[in-house]
Amino acid sequence: MQFRGNKQFASAVGLVLGLLCAVEAAKVNKHKPWIETTYHGIVTENDDKVLLDPPLIALDKDAPLRYAESFEVTLTKEGEICGFRIHGQNVPFEAVVLDKSTGEGVIRAKDKLDCELQKEHTFTIQAYDCGEGPDGANMKKSHKATVHIQVNDINEYSPVFKEKSYKATVIEGKKYDSILKVEAVDADCSFQFSQICSYEIVTPDVPFTIDKDGYIKNTEKLNYGKDHMYKLTVTAYDCGKSRASEDVLVKINVKPTCKPGWTGFNKRIEYEPGTGSLALFPSMHLETCDEPITSIQASIELETNHIGKGCDRDTYSEKSLHKLCGASTGTVELLPAPSSSANWTVGLPTDNGHDSDQVFEFNGTQAIKVPEGVVSTSLKEPFTVSVWMRHGPGAHEKETILCNSDKTEMNRHHFSLYVHNCRLIMLLRQDPSEAENYKPAEFHWKLDQVCDKEWHHYVLNVEFLTVSLFVDGTTFEPFLVTEDYPLHASKIDTQLTIGACWQGGNARMAQFFRGNLAGLMIRSGKLENKKVIDCLYTCKEGLDVQLPEEVASAVKVEFNPNQSSLTVEGDDIDAFDKVMQHISYLNSRQFPTPGIRHLRVSTTVKCFNEEACVAVPEAEGYIMVLQPEEPKISLSGIDHFARGAAEFESQEGVTLFPELRIVSTITREVEADAEPEVTQGAEDDPTVQETVVSEEIMHNLDTCEVTAVGDELDGEHESLEVDLAQLQQRGLEMSSSNVGLVITGVNTMANYEQVLHLIRYKNWHTEALFDRKFKLVCSELNGRYISNDFKVEVNVIHTANPMEHANNAMVQPNFINPVHHASVDLSGHNLVNAHQASVVPSAATIVIVVCVSFLVFMIILGVFRIRAAHQRTMRDQENGKENEMDWDDSALTITVNPMETYEDQHSSEEEEEEEEESEDGEEEDDITSAESESSEDEEGGEPEDQQGASRQQQLEWDDSTLTY
Repeated sequence: MQFRGNKQFASAVGLVLGLLCAVEAAKVNKHKPWIETTYHGIVTENDDKVLLDPPLIALDKDAPLRYAESFEVTLTKEGEICGFRIHGQNVPFEAVVLDKSTGEGVIRAKDKLDCELQKEHTFTIQAYDCGEGPDGANMKKSHKATVHIQVNDINEYSPVFKEKSYKATVIEGKKYDSILKVEAVDADCSFQFSQICSYEIVTPDVPFTIDKDGYIKNTEKLNYGKDHMYKLTVTAYDCGKSRASEDVLVKINVKPTCKPGWTGFNKRIEYEPGTGSLALFPSMHLETCDEPITSIQASIELETNHIGKGCDRDTYSEKSLHKLCGASTGTVELLPAPSSSANWTVGLPTDNGHDSDQVFEFNGTQAIKVPEGVVSTSLKEPFTVSVWMRHGPGAHEKETILCNSDKTEMNRHHFSLYVHNCRLIMLLRQDPSEAENYKPAEFHWKLDQVCDKEWHHYVLNVEFLTVSLFVDGTTFEPFLVTEDYPLHASKIDTQLTIGACWQGGNARMAQFFRGNLAGLMIRSGKLENKKVIDCLYTCKEGLDVQLPEEVASAVKVEFNPNQSSLTVEGDDIDAFDKVMQHISYLNSRQFPTPGIRHLRVSTTVKCFNEEACVAVPEAEGYIMVLQPEEPKISLSGIDHFARGAAEFESQEGVTLFPELRIVSTITREVEADAEPEVTQGAEDDPTVQETVVSEEIMHNLDTCEVTAVGDELDGEHESLEVDLAQLQQRGLEMSSSNVGLVITGVNTMANYEQVLHLIRYKNWHTEALFDRKFKLVCSELNGRYISNDFKVEVNVIHTANPMEHANNAMVQPNFINPVHHASVDLSGHNLVNAHQASVVPSAATIVIVVCVSFLVFMIILGVFRIRAAHQRTMRDQENGKENEMDWDDSALTITVNPMETYEDQHSSEEEEEEEEESEDGEEEDDITSAESESSEDEEGGEPEDQQGASRQQQLEWDDSTLTY
């Protein structure tokens, strides 16, 4: 029993020793922790707990056996799991050990997760034990395991529509499979909550429905007469049954049955002069009724044939237009406007209905002869002929435009331009002195323009053996050139005619022209500059287009030469509409011709299906060019002055318009400014009127004419002159006649002022001249706007040299001299009246003064005697007074001078004339010293009492020489 007890004791001791050895052995950290290689987790956004599969547990072989825990053995930390480490950038998770001994842990989110930002997270995790000893030496780490975590979505967002509102247009009477589509989106990240599962029309009782994809269609045919527009409210639901945060408005317009054509086209378009380009179709759109289009072609035509010579051009004379276009000098106008210096066109019918655009009509019976000396250009040298012509289909006879033929005896045509069977023919015969051989004599052009009843501009450059033709700026070659012998030599003069050809042998006109001519010019030398020719023809009005950059390559635009029509081609309707909206009308004239310009748009459309292709009707309208504000040209300055006779006879002469000023104004109506309270009450007041305001403007002049009023100028002793060098410097020309002189040329008003200041009047026979009157008139645009008649009267001052008298008492008193000069200077009488006025007052005035002096003396004497008698009467009795008064009556004799009436009238005339002299201060330099003294003696500005006192003093001085 003792042995058995010892045996049990020994076993226990051995077991304890074994356990102690095992414990000591366990204190050594020999193994790494172990975890799974892959984990998958799920976490819900807005939560931090992650559910992992499999669970996060780390195992370590160094951990003690569980059954040994029942022994009272001190256990160390070897084999425990101290933590987990997550590897990765910006990982929003952390791993936490729940039990070190078992190695159990969890993964949780550091912050709230957002599925919409990131739906999945992937990172690596590693476990580590607690190492050996209290300081955790020899710590072991597990391998790295991959963790995939998916963030589950919650339905936190509601659907939102992409557009704030939707619009669509439908045509009545048509049922659509789809009118438009509305679309909503959901910001949730999951398929369930981010998908839109249904749409719904909230508005009740509407003939529309919507499917789950958002397509809206009509359930019945719509009627434009019933409703023009429907307004629908639509909402959306996601698959989580969350409704849209805001419903959307859908507008569906109902259009009448579609009709192809242009929309947004205004038939009347008003153009205000001076406003530049005006867009003609700013809202234009081509409606094709949804028909597939392959190409579009539109032609826009501006009809201006009824305006002037085919369109709006400057209406200056043709000679002035040549200068403005840069042609050289030497141009002769064969069809000028009738004037005093060019009167051979007076008998021709003219068309002045287009704002003074001078057009001459030839009806087959009229023709004119150009006077000799008008054309200095030799037709044997190169020359140019230009003309505007409108001609229609006529008879099969020659119709002559311009002809140079024998004046007498024979009917030979040396040079001729005529029309025959819609052909333009130039006849140019050789000089008789040349060799007897064939040379080109007739040049034929077959032109449609000759007989189309439209205005065309023709320029012919004539040289030896060749003639070149330009029609509307385009060159045409002759289709036929015939040759002929030269003319026989003769000494017969030639006659230049227009509208027919002069037959010298028969002394009559033949080959009359039927049509209209204007601007017929002839000049020496060729007109080769194409720019000049184009300038003469180019219109001042036309169509224009500024292509937007985004459509410039998609659309093709072509103009005709005078820009009265253009063609647009393209295949994209939107680009085509933009081009049409940029087409504009421009009139560059300062004062355009008012009236209507018809506008036509012709459109051709091609479709994929030619049978069902739409036909676009023509769009017609018109441009109304409003009446320009007409300028009022005013001439002002000194209109009455006097100069000494010596100045008229000097080499410089007398300047007629020294202070002339030319001003042009336009009148506009503007609303009158008023106080606010007054304006409110005046809105309904019919008496409120607009204020008229004058505004000064600047423009050109083309003619100023100075004419003598009364008798024509006598070239033997008087003339009007101007500095020709100054004229040429300003590009102006001057022509003179016995009527006056005319300055022509397009130039500014300032330049015309300067030239008119230089006009001088000379007269080297002034003995019988006392006054001369002239009239000045200026105009613009060939007489369209004419100034006022500015009349100037110039008086001649004749200086008298009185004879020396032996008896100074018989010399004419000084105060009588101005009577003579005043009547001459400013009276404006003719020669006879002036002469009488210079003789009669000198003799009659002396008699008048003596008679008046004697009469005044007698009146004063009588008054003195009456006053003395009255004083005596106060002292005497009444009987004595009556006797003395009777004596007074018998002694006093009052004589009425019959010349007194004439003296009073003459003195009043002197006062008026002296007042006019005081206004013309510059005339005082021309009066002699003696005349100045006499003028001071007769100054008429004193009051009547001062005049009476002065006269009484003179009369009292006269009394001293009388005896009584």
